[in-house]
Amino acid sequence: MSAIAGIVGREAEPKDIGAMLNELRHRGPDNSVVRSLDGIVVGCAELNTSYQATFGFSGERAPFVLLDGGVFNERPYDLTNVTYVRERYEQHGADCFSTLDGSYACVVVDEDEVLLVRDPVGARPLVYGTCNGQFYFASEAKALVDFVPEVCELPPGHIYSTKHGLRAFAIQRPQVPDFETPLEAARALREVMIEAVEKQMADGAVEGIALSGGLDSSIIAAVAKQFNVKLKMFSTTIKRYPSQDLGYAKLMANYLGLEQHIYQITDQDIERILPEAVRYLESFDEDCISGFVANYYSSRLAAQHTNCVLVGEGADELFGGYFRELQAIDDPQQKEEVGRKLVAIAYNTALRRLDRGWMSNSVDYRAPFLDGGVVALSEKIPLSMKVYAQDGEQIEKWILREAFRDMLPREIAKRPKLRFARGSGVDDLMDQIVASKVGIGDLQRTPRTSQGLAFNSPKELYYYRLFRKHFPASYECLTCRWDPFK
Repeated sequence: MSAIAGIVGREAEPKDIGAMLNELRHRGPDNSVVRSLDGIVVGCAELNTSYQATFGFSGERAPFVLLDGGVFNERPYDLTNVTYVRERYEQHGADCFSTLDGSYACVVVDEDEVLLVRDPVGARPLVYGTCNGQFYFASEAKALVDFVPEVCELPPGHIYSTKHGLRAFAIQRPQVPDFETPLEAARALREVMIEAVEKQMADGAVEGIALSGGLDSSIIAAVAKQFNVKLKMFSTTIKRYPSQDLGYAKLMANYLGLEQHIYQITDQDIERILPEAVRYLESFDEDCISGFVANYYSSRLAAQHTNCVLVGEGADELFGGYFRELQAIDDPQQKEEVGRKLVAIAYNTALRRLDRGWMSNSVDYRAPFLDGGVVALSEKIPLSMKVYAQDGEQIEKWILREAFRDMLPREIAKRPKLRFARGSGVDDLMDQIVASKVGIGDLQRTPRTSQGLAFNSPKELYYYRLFRKHFPASYECLTCRWDPFK
């Protein structure tokens, strides 16, 4: 787990990499590595989690590899993640990324080419830009503000080559069980999910669970306890009024007999974090910022106990959690297409705020629902099994409920989906706080950004004003809308 940065060009200077890494220190506060060779300077700032996962740099000669995130392919235990990726690249070239199983952003510095790579789901960010003939890249755009006037974000499942430009790469999904009936699909999902959790805990780094009290995080907690009975649970609520989720989170922690820690978010907490939330996120999208706040305080709490947790993100996109948004679509084929698109745009929904929220406090997150095998199985399961008609009622995420019903309290197995920010109470409190700063009149006078993007609410106008304190107008492209229906 690390922050990565680099400059390609005749004027590349190690001191500039130092400045870039200082902007990313929250992603890697423990160790720094900087290397120079023939007009290329690269560096990483590492977060100490485990022997396999900590190291972000590999190579005494080209190719050099920098890695943020983790890969979980089977291999000898003495190979770190980044060393394994380097060996695979030396054997197969850029084709190796088609078979990597993990959540990562990666840079390969070869003798005459630099490759930027992002896994197919894309939780870990990677951005790049050019200025005066020099090429810059970094984990987050804030590291590039002083160097490039415009920035691009590498799309998930893509490779950018300094020789050949941008292209998507082929994805070879793992083999997963076949099934014929909904119950067989549920059993297959249980098998693949347990394998994913075990795999992501194998290096011993995971010591906690982000427990919202929802179905997804409760499933992760129930499975993870099988592999570590000393895990700690981390939950948030609003101090002014306890949230709906908190009661369920307490229920689940008691059910598992695991230690739970709760952070109570105050009005002052939200006032204080909003400017930093926009800076960490590099976005002024209102939904993204609401979700960030809950993730931020969960990670701040967890950081007092561990620097590596499991999270439940990804299940909604994969297994019908957005069923209500799909109900307006009558055509079954179109529903399936929109359902698949939810995964493709996941970074702009749950995953950006997940990554920036947890890494802002130097806590690595692992999301078993985003495991390659789980994603592959979800692609085989039709929406009619994910949202299943039972006793005349269509049940969202039925497949997950059925797969893990016996491992959950009945109240959690049957509870409906509730957005994290809404369930934790953050949304309501943020509405009240921001209402005192901007109003509908402000929005009417300034309905769009300087680049022409329409604001969704007065609250988003306020976030945009905060955004411009940290980033130029040309960086507005980092704010993406969640709309699977276009």
